[in-house]
Amino acid sequence: MKKLTLALAMALAMTGLAQAKTVKVTLTAKEVDLPIDNKGTMYRAWTFDGQIPGTVVRVTEGDTVEFTLVNDKSSKNSHSVDFHAARTDLVKDFESIKPGETKTYTFNATHPGTFFYHCGSDPMIQHIARGMFGVIIVDPKDGNALPKADREYVLVQSELYPNPDNQNDMMANKWSNVMFNGGVFKYDPVHDPAATRILQAKPGERVRIHFVNAGVNEFSSFHPIAGIWDRVYPGGNPKNVMHGLQSYTVGPGDGAAFDIISPVEGANALVSHVMRQALTGAIAVLQFTKDADPKAGKGDNILVK
Repeated sequence: MKKLTLALAMALAMTGLAQAKTVKVTLTAKEVDLPIDNKGTMYRAWTFDGQIPGTVVRVTEGDTVEFTLVNDKSSKNSHSVDFHAARTDLVKDFESIKPGETKTYTFNATHPGTFFYHCGSDPMIQHIARGMFGVIIVDPKDGNALPKADREYVLVQSELYPNPDNQNDMMANKWSNVMFNGGVFKYDPVHDPAATRILQAKPGERVRIHFVNAGVNEFSSFHPIAGIWDRVYPGGNPKNVMHGLQSYTVGPGDGAAFDIISPVEGANALVSHVMRQALTGAIAVLQFTKDADPKAGKGDNILVK
């Protein structure tokens, strides 16, 4: 049996196909105060793992995800997790749990892609708008399905509603800013000199942006100023590839993967080309330089905190 298993593993390795495995994932629902801009303005957020967006979950197509949600005992609200990468029972698995409770469910990651996850507790619009969202990347089991990315980054677009308790403003779409990764101009020192973070890469490198639109209401027209998307994968699925796009629209609750390569040194600005969104915070500078940090866009650094 051991010889057969070893032979199978070697055969899969030769074809580039990954072996399915069980991946244990735990997220903790926490209600905390977080800075919402580069000046340190605090906001009462509802989060996964105390951050916006929540921890990036990464598995491979065919894996079994054994998921556990912990609702911190200090929470004042019930919470849940809806994985868009899952095909399961909404009532049984996505149900809310009270503060101090824990819930576990299992699903198979049957489709590759860049997927949204979020709290689905009532009122869902408020739980998402306050920061309860994140990204689950399901890599294709065929290691050759996508061209190798030299660097990767996760960007989640969302709207800022100044009063997080005002559900009526959320329903009426009365946001003040649109953000990437929970911060206004978080990666844009051009429009906000207080910004200290940008995305980095070297000229000629393939940079893959795993993009999710958390909404809760606005569509995003995702565009690289001074660049062209080399490839776009709607849903993040390699079968959906498109080439040479200037912009691609991602609706609330959806995701896509975007590849960009710059032949020259200099900056691109990744924006929602809906100008009201870009000019209130949805801009991220991607700097192409020969001196790019070798750790940027790799490993845990795909989400720039």
